[in-house]
Amino acid sequence: MKKIFFLLATSFLFATCKKENARVFDSSYKPDVNPTKFTSSTNVTNPYHPVTAGKKYIYEGATPDGLERIEEQRLTATKVILGITCIVVNFRAYLNGNLIEEAWDWYAQDNDGNLWYFGEAVDNYGANGTIKDHAGSWEAGVDGAQPGMIMPANPQTGMKYREEYYFNHAEDEAEITATGLSVTIPYGTFSNCIRTRNWTALEPDLNENKFYAPGIGLVKEVNVTDNYEIKLIAIQ
Repeated sequence: MKKIFFLLATSFLFATCKKENARVFDSSYKPDVNPTKFTSSTNVTNPYHPVTAGKKYIYEGATPDGLERIEEQRLTATKVILGITCIVVNFRAYLNGNLIEEAWDWYAQDNDGNLWYFGEAVDNYGANGTIKDHAGSWEAGVDGAQPGMIMPANPQTGMKYREEYYFNHAEDEAEITATGLSVTIPYGTFSNCIRTRNWTALEPDLNENKFYAPGIGLVKEVNVTDNYEIKLIAIQ
């Protein structure tokens, strides 16, 4: 459940073309993802980002372009990346009932309980329902792309981290901005939640907040820039 709102992510692709020549690759970012530190990588126990095989998370929200619906479900498949076995999470985004993106996201948890993101394979769909392109796809270790941390084992206010790093293509970042929150959505009320601020250097004017509940994971996203929300409505 890492994705920034689909509609925001689309605009990042346009930003890449505009800013490509003015930006510099961050050579200081070198995450330590030695396979010896991922000996139980598919056993995801992080309380703020549990990923149970078979469970489907469903989110909905009214956006300026219509009703957006997100479905995410862990599959039984795995994928080895950089010598680390990753779980596979299927992501589907719908706008006004039409499938606009399907992706297969790859995650792995290290021995300390930090959950990492190793990339995604993406199918983007056109208005006629056929695959338009695969923009947004990337894999750690390919073309200089590197994994990022999706959720620290012990999130504390002030923590900052890259969620991914594929220069000029995928550069989401996050910061823990609050802990111990109570969050109420139609699906329920959750305590001891954390809030993150999420952004990307590819489009600095766009910002969002995400709220995570222990034992559940992501429960709400707020598009701060355009003032709309997407909320968890069901777990099946």
